[in-house]
Amino acid sequence: MDLAGKAALVTGGGTGTGRAVVLELAQRGCDVAVNYSRSRDEAEQTTGEAKALGVRALCVQADVANDGSVRSMAEAVTERFGRLDVLVNNAGATSFIDHADLESVTDADWDKILGTNLKGSFHCTRAVVPAMRKNGGGTIVNVSSIAGIYAIGSSIPYCASKAAINNMTVALARALAPDIRVNAVAPGYIDTRWWKEFPSYEGIKAMAVAQTLVGKACQAEDVAVTVLHLATADFLTGQVVVLDGGFGIARGMTR
Repeated sequence: MDLAGKAALVTGGGTGTGRAVVLELAQRGCDVAVNYSRSRDEAEQTTGEAKALGVRALCVQADVANDGSVRSMAEAVTERFGRLDVLVNNAGATSFIDHADLESVTDADWDKILGTNLKGSFHCTRAVVPAMRKNGGGTIVNVSSIAGIYAIGSSIPYCASKAAINNMTVALARALAPDIRVNAVAPGYIDTRWWKEFPSYEGIKAMAVAQTLVGKACQAEDVAVTVLHLATADFLTGQVVVLDGGFGIARGMTR
């Protein structure tokens, strides 16, 4: 797919990985809608940066866990751009709970994490399918995580949500073929502003770097480049691309 003249929607597009994806799309000549739930100021700033690259950009609020809100967002984006070709399901949520501390996992944790990560990705996908098919098809990229592969990460609900996204990616690729392709990228640690807010940021980053084979931390731009590849590779569908710098194959190595 040539992205020039196309239109995209990026959920959670105001900050971090979402912002990097938005700007990568804009650099390719793709109009882009920047979705946010709470980070309005950051989303508006990212929207402005995309416009400065010469494309049309729209800042749109919606809680992806709410189906009605998502459907309204899809309608607004399609009306603004006249088409919708690319969806990047990037919005995510988590809770930090030790995996062994089962009693600390609440129904609210499950509802928040599954609602945003899993149901939100499904809601957005379902909402954009009619617009994509109206213009001959499209491409969807889900931002997953190695938490869904190796069962490590911030909490068990988070791991489960990402594993479900990986499974749903394959199911949707089958269901929406041949005109809509669906893939996912599964990064490990990403060195974004979100992590920098933690007091132990430097230690977390150093540990993440030490556990890779490439010896450096993944940046939001690294994920964005992979997302763009998945979006434009016309023969690729139903795949989950692991972007972990070799973390997975390095586990258990003696150094």
